[in-house]
Amino acid sequence: MSGVNTAGWRPSMNSTEGVATGPVTASGDRALMLEEPLIFELDGEGKWGVDIDACERPMASALAKFARKAAPALPGLTEPEVVRHYTRLSRQNYGIDLGPFPLGSCTMKHNPRLNEKMARLPGFADVHPLQPQKTVEGALEVIEQLADWLITLTGMASVAMSPKAGAHGELCGLLCIRAALDARGETRDIVLVPESAHGTNPATAAFAGFKVQTIPATPEGRVDVAALKEKLGPDVAGVMITNPNTCGLFEPELKDIADAVHAAGGYVYCDGANFNAIVGRVRPGDLGVDAMHINLHKTFSTPHGGGGPGAGPVVLSEALAPFAPLPFVTRGADGSIHLVEEENRGEGHDRAFGRMVAFHGQMGMFTRALAYILSHGADGLRQVAEDAVLNANYVLRSLDDVLEAPFGASGPCMHEALFSDAGLPEGLSTLDIAKGLIDEGFHPMTVYFPLVVKGAMLIEPTETESKQGLDRFIASMRRLAERAKAGDESLHAAPFYAPRRRLDETRAARKPVLVWKGDQTEG
Repeated sequence: MSGVNTAGWRPSMNSTEGVATGPVTASGDRALMLEEPLIFELDGEGKWGVDIDACERPMASALAKFARKAAPALPGLTEPEVVRHYTRLSRQNYGIDLGPFPLGSCTMKHNPRLNEKMARLPGFADVHPLQPQKTVEGALEVIEQLADWLITLTGMASVAMSPKAGAHGELCGLLCIRAALDARGETRDIVLVPESAHGTNPATAAFAGFKVQTIPATPEGRVDVAALKEKLGPDVAGVMITNPNTCGLFEPELKDIADAVHAAGGYVYCDGANFNAIVGRVRPGDLGVDAMHINLHKTFSTPHGGGGPGAGPVVLSEALAPFAPLPFVTRGADGSIHLVEEENRGEGHDRAFGRMVAFHGQMGMFTRALAYILSHGADGLRQVAEDAVLNANYVLRSLDDVLEAPFGASGPCMHEALFSDAGLPEGLSTLDIAKGLIDEGFHPMTVYFPLVVKGAMLIEPTETESKQGLDRFIASMRRLAERAKAGDESLHAAPFYAPRRRLDETRAARKPVLVWKGDQTEG
């Protein structure tokens, strides 16, 4: 330090780790960890990035009363300032290109660049849903090929391609069930939903007009089959079951459940969000499933987040196939391919309950998913499931000596490992582990879900993570668990190294500040 003026410099220390974090800087930046205000705080009056010619006032019209009385309250920035603002913000994002997402509620895995290249090909990226069908036959063939793969992989009779996401697919399946019941002249109004099912299942059933009855889970984390059978009766329309379930466990008695439901006159809906754990190894149709949605963004890697775009095709059994919604792709006797959109689909196919969406689905998602499937092939897709399950079990057995694994004795897990905070000292919880994980450079796992496990920590490593990457994550989790068990209360204040410290999440959720109102001291 010779020749360097260090007057006034005193390193701040993390009391737990003893790491010198350096001085408070005048800029607020910490080297490449850049502090960035809201774009409204960067506002400079009279600044803009482009020149726009003044326009004449529009002539009087029926919309005149909606004309602005003042200019919109947009911030004024030069082009370099705008570019720097969003680039600096982007450095604070965590993405799959930086590290793993152990978030078990929706698989976040690597999306091969080949998929993106295919989705950007002319004829796929620039199609319009109102183009004449003759001009988009290649796109229709992509939909047909993907549909054929989904039917083959699931052992089902048909597929509705248009639903836009998992919950949308659930609604499609239940509407098919309702249409089938209507065709039989029955008014069954109860749907059974196990505790170990996804949370969207009871919500979707209620939205579709059904009454929901809950089926308890066994101590081993699976459906209580005896309790389910006791509830079967003439009012039961069907069961919504997630397999593998949200505890990360396979439901080995699904065939027995399906047989009992069918004998009682109901249908079986399977939540296929976790299909990536069994693709290429188990065909849900062989287990008696009547309808199942497939999240293309989970099983077949298409990107998902921020509300979309998503795709949730629904495969259907022979019993429900006639009621599938429009539109669908078919081939004529001459081999020509076309999209059927009219209500009357022909004998045996004239009972569609209607449409789920205005058009045909998400073309980009279809193209990416088919590229993923074709690049893997049948053997590769089987390996996808095997690697996903192997990675999850590696995490489970690498941490079950320092974290409570409530169903660890139930045998191997499937695609996700489940832990709880039951073994932590009083006062330290799942939230502290999750916030500490941010300091370790990882996105937190799913917390407090599934609800059947108190203080749940659900970790889904996915098949695209290497052993080296998993070992880094496991080492961080072990360190956090050891700190918690040693009573390290500094975890209450984590994260220390994130752009922002721990927030009042309850207040943020209940009283969000969504509109800029100048100098705000609240929120």
